[in-house]
Amino acid sequence: MSLFNFIQKRGSKPIPPAPGSIRREIIQNPSARARASHSITPNSKSPSPSIQDRVRKVGEAQTNGVRKRKRPSQTRLISDSDGSNSDASSDLRVTRQRVDHEDKRPRSRNLHDFKPLDDIIETLEVIVVHYMQGLDASNFTDDSHGLLRRLKRAREKKDGLLYTSIMREWNEGIAQMKDDGVFTEVLDKMNWLDLSLIERILTQTYVRTVSPRVSTLRQYENGTDNVYGELLPKFASEVFRVTGLRPDHVFVDLGSGVGNVVLQAALEAGCESWGCEIMENACLLADLQEQELKARCRLWGLFSGSINLQRGDFLENTAIRKALQRADVVLVNNQAFTPELNDSLTNQFLDLKEGCQIVSLKSFVPTGHKINSRNLNSAYNILDVVEKRYYSACVSWTDAGGSYFVSTKDSSRLRKYAEKAICRE
Repeated sequence: MSLFNFIQKRGSKPIPPAPGSIRREIIQNPSARARASHSITPNSKSPSPSIQDRVRKVGEAQTNGVRKRKRPSQTRLISDSDGSNSDASSDLRVTRQRVDHEDKRPRSRNLHDFKPLDDIIETLEVIVVHYMQGLDASNFTDDSHGLLRRLKRAREKKDGLLYTSIMREWNEGIAQMKDDGVFTEVLDKMNWLDLSLIERILTQTYVRTVSPRVSTLRQYENGTDNVYGELLPKFASEVFRVTGLRPDHVFVDLGSGVGNVVLQAALEAGCESWGCEIMENACLLADLQEQELKARCRLWGLFSGSINLQRGDFLENTAIRKALQRADVVLVNNQAFTPELNDSLTNQFLDLKEGCQIVSLKSFVPTGHKINSRNLNSAYNILDVVEKRYYSACVSWTDAGGSYFVSTKDSSRLRKYAEKAICRE
């Protein structure tokens, strides 16, 4: 479901981003803009039907007859004045789903809890904060009579005609601001992305790709490494900050699931981002998310770093092994990994470059480990580990906080020990 077809910049060239900066994508061809918009319009065909078919088949095969929740129907709320949609991405266009009255949490990523009308308003709030800040836009932002406030009142009154009328007025105002070049100037002045904007784009992506098929992720084999859990945007953003992830860095997520953190790293840091996942159903959803995110970024006037999603065992995948040799930050959600897999991963870290940082939910180095003459060949000796804390709303499997670990490859520790040993002899 497309909430809007947003700002597109014209007549300027993309520039290499400074550290932490955003990147912009320019769509100058109207037909290209239309294709970008159609890729996320609810009544349009999927950008990759074959992938969605495969997701459905995997889910059907694995749920073994589990009853699926019926998806709500979709209707267009706003359309072009002439009934066409040939240049939809040049304006703010909003669609809506008919809402199940049992929905409760507007910001949830669960499809059953998703409230489309609240989702629209949350999107407009983000637009106001990040694209209208410092502008003379009282018609949109005034707390008493602005369009956003009037739209909220119409929703509270459940007045569909009024809601539609106000939304049309919003769209016309956004179109005028775009034609006046207002948003081009706003994007030129942006040099970083706030987490609230990042989360809005990621949530729009997730609820349209993963949420409708989330049941396919609940199938895994107990006692194995194939257990699914997500690191939420708040946690991922903290990891990027702690490790100093930049546009010129390489990020690798080992066991990347549906690709959440891979996509966020590419969007938030603008870096080269890699992920590898062994579970086929998660891989299929990751592909859908990648396609949707790229379309969403175009509509917001942004573009991300490169996204590279790999299938299979990350210990054996050739592309991942090569990416690891160039990696600056490696993420491993090893919360449920077996000890054998953690040990195998530790040995693979020998190929990492000096200074590479490994972020994990469990430490790869045993507590109290010290270099001695009996363990000189251990991979533990090249990792300098620091324990850190994460807090609530950071992971999908619990609301409580916990610990995570940042291990930096530092071979100098082992060299210093060897030099001292030689001196003693």
